Amino acid sequence: MGMMVEGRWRSDVDRLVDASGALQRPSSVFRNWVTVDGAPGPTGEGGFKAESGRYHLYVARACPWAHRATLFRELKGLQEHIGLSVTHWLMGDDGWTFDPAPGVIQDPLHGAEALWQLYARSESAYSGRVTVPVLWDRQTSRIVSNESADIIRMFNSAFDVVGALDGDYAPTALVAEIDGLNERIYAGLNNGVYRAGFARSQEAYDVAVAEVFETLDWLEHLLSRQMFLCGDRLTEADWRLFTTLLRFDSVYHGHFKCNVRLLVDYPALWSYTRELYAHPAVAPTVDLDHIKRHYYCSHRHINPTGVVPAGPEIDFTVAPDREHAAAWT
Repeated sequence: MGMMVEGRWRSDVDRLVDASGALQRPSSVFRNWVTVDGAPGPTGEGGFKAESGRYHLYVARACPWAHRATLFRELKGLQEHIGLSVTHWLMGDDGWTFDPAPGVIQDPLHGAEALWQLYARSESAYSGRVTVPVLWDRQTSRIVSNESADIIRMFNSAFDVVGALDGDYAPTALVAEIDGLNERIYAGLNNGVYRAGFARSQEAYDVAVAEVFETLDWLEHLLSRQMFLCGDRLTEADWRLFTTLLRFDSVYHGHFKCNVRLLVDYPALWSYTRELYAHPAVAPTVDLDHIKRHYYCSHRHINPTGVVPAGPEIDFTVAPDREHAAAWT
């Protein structure tokens, strides 16, 4: 995979799997916050005021964490306020790059050829992984944040003062409930599929895949009784879940060996996924070609041939059939 060591890209370094064969995902390093007045947020330094045109978002369409950020950029109508660059789907020896290809939007600020160059520009002696999304500050020429959970909270409310669309997906009264849902779903499913797919021992895989399907079973029961994760209110928790569900049958079921059941085997979850897919903000953020090519071609330790499977054929536009369907469907 590769990572940076003291400001230099190293393609021969892989520190994600521990001695037991289990995936250990490092924490994000850049944790500053854009706020209404530039005051410090919950972590990091201050000085990042919400201003139209000041920030630029770097994403990979394939990545579920980056997908969250592009969803919130659309949901909040921030396309004219926050710029966007999209990497190539292949994560090879140089990590995420801006090599020309359909769907790639190159870096207009620095002409970077690879994402690691932006990390080095922001912090010359940086050591660590080079991940998406990246929220870049044009004024200070540095990374504000590379943590998707923080970025979507910023997009949710900080830019309301510069013309963002209405909609609060993390209302104060529900934050504690949302945080609890996010924590459980992240451990068992969002990151759980990666723990299963990247496992290098049978024991690590068995533990991870069991937690994936325990989480899906719990979600099926919950969403068979209510419209969204927090009842009748669409929240951040739903969108964080959606980016994993969207990829489940196409990638995680086969490539990551999460093949006990398909998403389409869960009636409520499958209908819920189609409902969220039908939201007007979603279609511009989805590139299933980038998604499939990335996983099957980038993870050669899992799929050495790099062959991308033809199926499965999935139609996310089929009308939902839950009793409690979302209003826009």
